[in-house]
Amino acid sequence: MLRKLEEEKVFKDPVHHSVFVQEPTIWKLIDTPEFQRLRRIRQLGTSYLTFHGAEHSRFSHSLGVYEITRKIVTQFERNGFEDWPQEERLVSLCAALLHDVGHGPFSHSLEQVFGTDHERWTCDIILGDTEIRRVLREADESLPERIASVIRKNYEKSIVVSLVSSQMDADRMDYLLRDSYFTGVHYGTFDLDRILRVLRPFQGRIVVKESGMHAVEAYLMSRYQMYWQVYFHPVTRSSEIVLRSIFKRARTLHEAGYRFGFLLPPLRKLFDGKLEVRDYLELDEAMAQAAFGQWTHEKDPILSELCRRFLNRKLYKYIPMERLDETWIGEMKEQWRKIGLDPDYHLEVDTPTDLPYDVYKPGSPSGGSEKSPILLLDDHGGLTEISEKSEIIRSIAGLQRGKFHVYYPEEPVRSQAERLSLTIRERLHLQ
Repeated sequence: MLRKLEEEKVFKDPVHHSVFVQEPTIWKLIDTPEFQRLRRIRQLGTSYLTFHGAEHSRFSHSLGVYEITRKIVTQFERNGFEDWPQEERLVSLCAALLHDVGHGPFSHSLEQVFGTDHERWTCDIILGDTEIRRVLREADESLPERIASVIRKNYEKSIVVSLVSSQMDADRMDYLLRDSYFTGVHYGTFDLDRILRVLRPFQGRIVVKESGMHAVEAYLMSRYQMYWQVYFHPVTRSSEIVLRSIFKRARTLHEAGYRFGFLLPPLRKLFDGKLEVRDYLELDEAMAQAAFGQWTHEKDPILSELCRRFLNRKLYKYIPMERLDETWIGEMKEQWRKIGLDPDYHLEVDTPTDLPYDVYKPGSPSGGSEKSPILLLDDHGGLTEISEKSEIIRSIAGLQRGKFHVYYPEEPVRSQAERLSLTIRERLHLQ
C-alpha cells in the first residue's frame, strides 16, 4: 500500500485545471533541482518565434503527463480491472513525471547537431548521482532502474511503457492540448475525458473500447492538424535552421581552435563531446541565449550574423518546391559562393518528411521496432486495429506531404541579385 501525503497537493493548470499530488515520492521529485530545471526548457523550442504565446515549459508539460497518467491509473484501479497490475502505480506515475527530464536547451535542434539523445540523458539522470535518484531510492531501492527501463521501453510490464510511450499515450495527449492552448490555435483540441473513459487494460496492453472509436478519430485528426499547422510551420522550421546553424558554426570554430570571447564550461564540454550528467544539467535555454547574445560580438562574421538573426527574429525566407531539383540546388550553391555566402550556413533544403513524426501508423499488434497500433476491444473480447474500421484514420495513416522548402537569407541575396542568373532570380521572386 502506497503512503499518502497528509494533505493532497494541488497545482493549478490551464489545461487540466488541477494537477493532484498524493504520493510523497512524487511531491519530492517535483522539488528536485533536476526537475525544477525543466522550467528553463521550453516545450516547443523555437516555436515562440512563430506563435508568441508558446512560452510554456517542459516542467508544465511533465506535470500534465503525470496528471493524465494518474487519471488513467486511478480509473483502472477504481473499476477493478484485473489486467492492470496495481503494484505498478508508483512506477507509472514516476515515469510519466520524469519522462522528459533529460531534455536540453532547444532539445531537438541540439540533438541533430551534436548527436545527443534526451531519452539516454533521462536515464543517466535517473540513475546518476542526482537528487532524483536519491528520492526514488528512499521509496524503493529498485525504483530508479525500473523507471529507466520504462524510459528505455524494455520494462517487463509493457502495459506501463504504453502509458507514456505509445501511439496514444499520456505524453501525446498532454502536448497536443497544451501546445494548442499556448499557441492560440484550436487544431489540437479533442475530448480527453471521453478517451480516458474508454481506455482498457487488456492482455498486457492498453486498448480502446470500440464505442470510443470516434473520440480516437478526433484525437488523431488533431495530431494531423497540429503537425502541419504548428510543429511543421515553415517559419518555425526557419528558426530551427538558423538555430542549428549557430550550433554547427560554433562547434566547427571550436574544433578549428578558434578562441571565443565567451564560452562557458558546459558549452565547451558539449563541443568536445565530454559532457557528464552534472555538466548537462547546467545547460538550459537561459545559458544558450546568453551565449548567443555574447556571440553577436565574435570576430567570426558567420557566427555573429547568425546569432543576431536568431535573437532579433531576422529569419531566413523560404520558397516552396514540389520536387527536389538537385541540379538547380547545385547551381544555387555556386551562385551563393559568388556573392560571398556560405551554402553550408546560408542555404538549406528542408522537408518535414525527413523527421521521425507520423500521425498514425497501423504497425503490427506484436510490436517490434514500431509502436504498437491502436486496438479496439469489442464486447466479445476481440481486438481490431483501428484503421480497419475507420475510413478517417485510413485516409491519414502514414500520410506525408512531399513539399520541399528552400531557406535562405533574403537581404544579401536581394542586394546581389544582379550578380545572379535570371533563372535564380525568378525562382526566388526577386525581380
